[in-house]
Amino acid sequence: MAAAAPEVIISVRDLVNRFGPQTVHDGVSFDVHAGEVFGIVGGSGSGKSVLLKTMLGLRKPDSGVVEVEGRDITCMSDRELREVKRRYGVTFQHGALFTSLTVTENVILPMVEMLELDETTLQSLAELRLRMVGLSVEAGAKFPAQLSGGMTKRAALARALALDPALLFLDEPTAGLDPIAATAFDDLVLYLRRALGLTVVMVTHDLDTLARTCDRVAVLVDGKVIVDTLPGIVRNEHPWIREYFHGARGRLMAPAGEGEVRGA
Repeated sequence: MAAAAPEVIISVRDLVNRFGPQTVHDGVSFDVHAGEVFGIVGGSGSGKSVLLKTMLGLRKPDSGVVEVEGRDITCMSDRELREVKRRYGVTFQHGALFTSLTVTENVILPMVEMLELDETTLQSLAELRLRMVGLSVEAGAKFPAQLSGGMTKRAALARALALDPALLFLDEPTAGLDPIAATAFDDLVLYLRRALGLTVVMVTHDLDTLARTCDRVAVLVDGKVIVDTLPGIVRNEHPWIREYFHGARGRLMAPAGEGEVRGA
């Protein structure tokens, strides 16, 4: 008996994004499956951030369709899109925490905007989210400027989980972290994926994060996209892919003599 087709959570079809005469995405199509960690990589100017914004409904494409849980977000009203946004959480590269608010207040903010709950319940839910990402109540009382890089990433993740999302978008989640903190964050993402049943989409340049966490990888090249498992991507003969995954950084990740990214 043939295996059942994986459930599609996000479907991108024939996506085109232009900036004046420049076409960044020229008919990009792919699916994100339920429960997977889906990585997005590409060179500078390949449109990783533009793609992420389009998938989040923050940018309307020039043409094409983006469906989230079967609903086309490219033609939604603001009210309809607001409902979709309740279903996902986002972290940005530098945390994007409000500096004038404590960590706990940052986590509470999405709940205040979207839910009608009393202060005691909001506080309890925020503390739960902080514990989920490995932060203490004491850390919740601090302001963003008082946090280390790793704690800032975790605080941003706690805020992204505030509304109990089904989808989690991570923009360069381990950028700026030392290898130990980056590995701990990778492990946290995998734990939360299992514990909460999340589907995770991440943009990352971190080869080790790709190898440790991603079920499939989308590579943006030449205005198109190539999607495969990491071993499949590593075997691809496209010149940019060969340079990216088999260059000096890729070789450093591989066991001696293999010259390929671990897992290939």
